[in-house]
Amino acid sequence: MTCAAILPFVRRGRCLTLRHRFARWLLDGRVALQRGRWRWSHPSEDRVKRAFDIAFSAVVLLLLTPVFAVIAVLIKLEDGGPLLFRQVRVGRHGREFRMLKFRSMRPDAEDRLRELLAQNHHKAGVTFKLKDDPRITRVGRWLRKFSLDELPQFYNVLRGDMSVVGPRPPVPREVQLYTLADRRRLAVQPGITCLWQISGRAHIDFHGQVELDVRYIENRSFWRDLVIITKTLPAVLSGTGAY
Repeated sequence: MTCAAILPFVRRGRCLTLRHRFARWLLDGRVALQRGRWRWSHPSEDRVKRAFDIAFSAVVLLLLTPVFAVIAVLIKLEDGGPLLFRQVRVGRHGREFRMLKFRSMRPDAEDRLRELLAQNHHKAGVTFKLKDDPRITRVGRWLRKFSLDELPQFYNVLRGDMSVVGPRPPVPREVQLYTLADRRRLAVQPGITCLWQISGRAHIDFHGQVELDVRYIENRSFWRDLVIITKTLPAVLSGTGAY
C-alpha cells in the first residue's frame, strides 16, 4: 500500500482521537463550570460540610468503640484472620486511597474474584454484586446485612479521603471501564452513604447508581446531606438490598 493510500486512514484516526479528546475536554469543562457555579453561590458549603464530617465521624468513632471491640472479637474467633480489609478505591478527581472495612470475607476473597465474575448479579455496567457470595464468612454476612463492616470508613472521613455523604467510591478496575458520562460521579468527595444506599442498595444496578449519584452532585447541599443521613439508619436496619 502506498503512502498516498495510507494517508486517509491516518487522518481519519487522528480525527477520531481529536474528537474523543474534545468530548472529554467538553465534559471536564462542564463539570468544572458547575462546580465553580456551586462554590460561587454557596461559598461556605464546602467548609461547613468538612467541619460536619470531622465532628460527626469523631463522635461516631468514640461512641461506637464498644461495638468495634465486639466485632473485632467475633472476626478473630471465626477464622483468626485480619480484622480490617484495606482496599484501593478511587476518590474525587480520580485520586486513589485505601478504604477501610471490617473484613467480611475469607482472606483469599480477592484471589477468588475472577472465577465468580460470570455470576455477577449486576448484568449491566461495571459493578460486581453476587447474592450468597461463597467468599463471605458467617460473621461477615451479619456485618454486611446491617452495614457494620463500613464503620471503619469514618476514619477515612476524618483523614479527608471521604465524606459522610457522597457517591460510593469505586475500585480502579471499575473506573477503567467507565464512560465519560460515568466519570461524573468522581466530581465530588466519595461518601459512606448516598442516595442509592437509601433507595435499594445492591438492588439498584450500575446505571441507576450513576443516575442517582449525578442527581446528588447537581443538587447537593448541607441540608440534603442531613436528610440522607436521617434516612440511612432505617434503610440499614431494614437490610434491604444488603449482600
